[in-house]
Amino acid sequence: MEAAPLAVFRILFGTMMLWSLVRFWGKGWIDQLYLQPKFHFSYYGFEWVKPLGNFTYVIFAICCLAAIFIMLGYKYRVAIVVFFLSFTYIELMDKTTYLNHYYFISSVAFLMMFLPANAYFSLDAKLNPEQSFQKIPRWTINSIKLLLGLVYFYAGLAKLNSDWLIDAMPLKIWLPSKFDVPFVGSFMGEEWVHYAFSWGGALYDLTIPFLLLYKRTRGFAFFMVVFFHVMTRALFPIGMFPYIMIVSSLIFFDAKLHHRILGLLAKALNINKTRFDNSRALVYQETTWSKTSTVLVIAFFCIHLIFPWRYLLYPGELFWTEEGYRFSWRVMLAEKAGYAQFKIMDKKSGKWFYVDNSDFLTPLQEKQMSFQPDFILEYAHYLKSHFESQGHQNVGVYVESYVTLNGRLSQPFVNPEIDLGEQDESFRPKTWILPFNDSIQGL
Repeated sequence: MEAAPLAVFRILFGTMMLWSLVRFWGKGWIDQLYLQPKFHFSYYGFEWVKPLGNFTYVIFAICCLAAIFIMLGYKYRVAIVVFFLSFTYIELMDKTTYLNHYYFISSVAFLMMFLPANAYFSLDAKLNPEQSFQKIPRWTINSIKLLLGLVYFYAGLAKLNSDWLIDAMPLKIWLPSKFDVPFVGSFMGEEWVHYAFSWGGALYDLTIPFLLLYKRTRGFAFFMVVFFHVMTRALFPIGMFPYIMIVSSLIFFDAKLHHRILGLLAKALNINKTRFDNSRALVYQETTWSKTSTVLVIAFFCIHLIFPWRYLLYPGELFWTEEGYRFSWRVMLAEKAGYAQFKIMDKKSGKWFYVDNSDFLTPLQEKQMSFQPDFILEYAHYLKSHFESQGHQNVGVYVESYVTLNGRLSQPFVNPEIDLGEQDESFRPKTWILPFNDSIQGL
């Protein structure tokens, strides 16, 4: 199979990552999100991943440099490994900043470590003709298509629930506030628009991978990709994700389009593209590394197929408990807000006082903590350690918490009688989360 589609994907991926990182840096978010907070929320098992003070800028600089090398196809194997490690470290520093597209980028970068994305139209191929190949195994391109297809299809399956389809929630809450969007803003308060977006979004996610795969519908499908993501970007502040998905979808087109893209790029940069058209085909030899790579790629896709279903192992409503919610391509499905008041008690004397959360958390951290149980538990542990370090004895941490989900009235969220300082974080169900007094039908 022609290597041009993978080369274009590599160039666009590196370009988009560089743009994203520079944008993040330029907006001052490194300081705001990683340096200013006194406390950082960690992912379970990755508590050791923390911002490194001013050296955090060095991590971002390394990640930017790796993105440039990926774009150029220079020292590609080292560059993609460095990018994956540095970007994933950034992603894990504080789960307050969790976004599905960060997870998507880490997943793509991991997969690309095993792909010959530097085989064609790269500095590696130019400097070392032995690494130059015009044709590569079909699976190396199809694996990216499969990952994109999984992201879309699972996002569609996640929308098959009563809140999204029957009640048009949370779009019924979000869209009316977009009245100032040019051309379409005046329609955003109409109920039929809310249902059109809900049902259309589910149908789009479930069908777009198949429409992109089929040659006769591919042009229409790509138009829908552009329209869908431009519309979502206009309506919602979701950063670079729409642009990343648009350029990634080009991988579904045949090699002729990618050769034209590379031809235009070669002309603009005064590069002799024909030097890469050597008709050489890359054939993987049976080595220990190739066998290991095969096992890792298969394991990678098995995890992505199975992991989103882990929520079935937990009791209670997923949207309420959020146990198994992250890393499952559930994109913009819930509007939650909460209130969490922490009470520090001397369990021996019975004396207590309330905590002012703003003394320890940024507004964004407090907002995210107020309705996510693992945040609440981690913060409770932090408060226990903090006040014990100040000399308090027999410290118990209790919380009065109320949460609203998709327009419902607020309900008590955490059992106020349980000392969260004594509750351990684990993969076991959190029994101190109070039941959801409603039901959401579907997946």
